[in-house]
Amino acid sequence: MKRFAANYIFPITSAPIKNGYVEVEDDGTIIKIGTLEKEMPSTQFYNGIIVPGFINAHCHIELSHLKGKFRKGSGMAGFIDQINELRESAPEHVRKARIKEEMDSLWEQGVSAMADISNCDESFNIKREAPLYTRTFIEVFGTEPEDASNVIEGAEKILSIADEAGIDASITPHSPYTMSPELLTMAAEKGLERGFISYHNQESSQEEDMISKGCGELYENYVRRGLSTPVPTGKPALFHFAQRLEKVHPAPFKEHILLIHNTVTAKDSIEMAKDKFKNVTFVTCPLSNIFIHERLAPLDLFMKEGVRIALGTDSLSSNDILSIVQEIKCIQKHFPSIELGTILEWATINGAQALSKSDTLGSIEEGKRPGIVLIDNVDFSAMKLTENSKSTRLI
Repeated sequence: MKRFAANYIFPITSAPIKNGYVEVEDDGTIIKIGTLEKEMPSTQFYNGIIVPGFINAHCHIELSHLKGKFRKGSGMAGFIDQINELRESAPEHVRKARIKEEMDSLWEQGVSAMADISNCDESFNIKREAPLYTRTFIEVFGTEPEDASNVIEGAEKILSIADEAGIDASITPHSPYTMSPELLTMAAEKGLERGFISYHNQESSQEEDMISKGCGELYENYVRRGLSTPVPTGKPALFHFAQRLEKVHPAPFKEHILLIHNTVTAKDSIEMAKDKFKNVTFVTCPLSNIFIHERLAPLDLFMKEGVRIALGTDSLSSNDILSIVQEIKCIQKHFPSIELGTILEWATINGAQALSKSDTLGSIEEGKRPGIVLIDNVDFSAMKLTENSKSTRLI
């Protein structure tokens, strides 16, 4: 048994405990939480706050070799050009070494689970051996309708490798602008069969222009490359996604649907999602959104609409660091009215619910084994993280 104490414990599903402690079994199972008494021996006290392990609700760990190689502020069209140019810019052994390095770092920083995008099987052996839980989304692309069946066949081969490795995985569509409508529906059907979809949604105004109006920089980029584009819908891009899902089965959808980025998502899209998707999570990746688009998702609107919000890092092709704490700092800077406790919910229990892991992860409660994480250098008067705050796994 171990007992950890700090200036505050944030159980997440209950109020913060000043001068709180948490007792855990050696395997990390929570035994008890409470207020620290002076006579309690064998207690490790830390200056800072103790929180449950983080849930990184969106990452592309296999792109870790691309750290520092991308131009910032390129917009979506420019970002896609860079991905096409640089994705294979390092040999396989280097790519795998970088995956392992970043996976280890995430664990040490306190990430207990991750929703990770894969386009190949390079990360699978590393995930199988890693202490943090991963749910892998095997992402598919393909703008030409006639290629859809072959794309799905290739994804199913990768999925079988994941299954053999004992990794929870499902096929998922990438986004409306990288897929023919036919492939989007086929990939969505495969994801719905396993109960999980992770979908890049309304990440940029370029995406909205292309899907809604058939114009804009992204549309023109595709035309120059001789790629097919979906017929303009006249509606926001998220409506296009819902329409393709309804080709599989009628709404509402009770499966776990993670909508990623949502940088230009407006109220009409949120209301539609609430109506049709009964287990939806809006995942925000603030540093990535600034890196590519120099803007953030409307988090205040999401809060007003009462939707579940979770927090991700995206990849090192669109971020300088994979760090949940740095993402929290970014949100504090741009949305100073949002309380730390709320953001911590996004970084923990909400992500656990999105991955159907809230029975064991996401909050400090008796019987759970979420991981115990210290965040130091906290401004207790304002209850905010500071520039020097960092996270460290205690167990």
